[in-house]
Amino acid sequence: MKVIIIGPAYPWRGGLATFNERMARELIDTGYEVVMYTFSLQYPAFLFPGKTQYSDSKPPKDLVIHSCINSINPISWIKTAKKIQKENADILIVRYWMPFMAPCLGSILRIIGKKKNKVRIALVDNALPHEKRPGDSLLTRFFVTSSDKFVTMSKKVASDLALFTSEAATVIPHPLYDNFGDKRNALEARKKLHIPDDAYVYLFFGFIRQYKGLDLLVQAFTQFIQTNNHRKRCILLIAGEFYSGEEEIKSMIAQSTAAGSIFLHDKFISDEDVAYYFSAADCVVQPYRSATQSGVTPLAYHFEVPMIVTDVGALADMVPPGIGLVCQPNEASLSMALAQMHAFDLDTFTKIIREEKKKYSWNSFIHAILSLAEKSKQNG
Repeated sequence: MKVIIIGPAYPWRGGLATFNERMARELIDTGYEVVMYTFSLQYPAFLFPGKTQYSDSKPPKDLVIHSCINSINPISWIKTAKKIQKENADILIVRYWMPFMAPCLGSILRIIGKKKNKVRIALVDNALPHEKRPGDSLLTRFFVTSSDKFVTMSKKVASDLALFTSEAATVIPHPLYDNFGDKRNALEARKKLHIPDDAYVYLFFGFIRQYKGLDLLVQAFTQFIQTNNHRKRCILLIAGEFYSGEEEIKSMIAQSTAAGSIFLHDKFISDEDVAYYFSAADCVVQPYRSATQSGVTPLAYHFEVPMIVTDVGALADMVPPGIGLVCQPNEASLSMALAQMHAFDLDTFTKIIREEKKKYSWNSFIHAILSLAEKSKQNG
């Protein structure tokens, strides 16, 4: 049987591409033939906030990837849809994460069309974008009405999706990222990252955007350092590329009385270096102002690092007692959580997280999608 995946993949970088490639490998291991269709042009340069859209990793030799979709060229949508029709696949999985992609992806699905014994499944990361623009709802509705079934990775996204369709989404928790290697020795990791080897390390990881609340964390960390006495030095390690707010954050750090304890690695973190950052960390902090789900949480799970998350969206769903702390998205609550983390029971944490990790396997994720596809076929 054959599965087509449409969405980011090599040569594009980022969490969506990483996820899609890992999903493809799991499907292959399950016995499916998998072909991936990705972009020849993903975002026009003037719309992309980062430094580059391209991966600097080596091309994956174990995956079939066709780079042929131009997100702003309707002719390429038609050509891609015709190619996919010839593939005669049993299941089509298309990744939807922002309204900008709705005309492209929705048109491809419409041209392919609804056919007996073939299922078009939309894997939806965000039904409503974090940073809203006029026309978002119309674009999302256009995409949604081109799909047969929907999968989300949080109840929050499923709830948002219900605004656009009566077809209930299947909620499958975000599987763990297990493709970044094993946890490294903490001293080795800190040496590579040029951070103190004797400090308590709070890690903020990922693209830096306004809704992720890094400014709140810098303020909270400053307050925490000022008002708490520590036997051990504490540092805040920020690892990620700025997509917005660069001048504001850098100015805030420069003016902070804790500036000497804030280490800013403002760059895209390659797949090869992810393990070093999580292995160097004592705690991962997600101070988001808003959220659906987060790819950072599965990374913290994989590398078994306690978390502090804000109580927004579905962030708290994967952080039960013993896995981390849940606080409010404000300076005072974050500062208190930073202090409380020093008393966190790591022995209990290790036992709980190793049991919790069993719920988020790629095998479970894939079989839930395959089960959804099979039920859809049976129902005609």
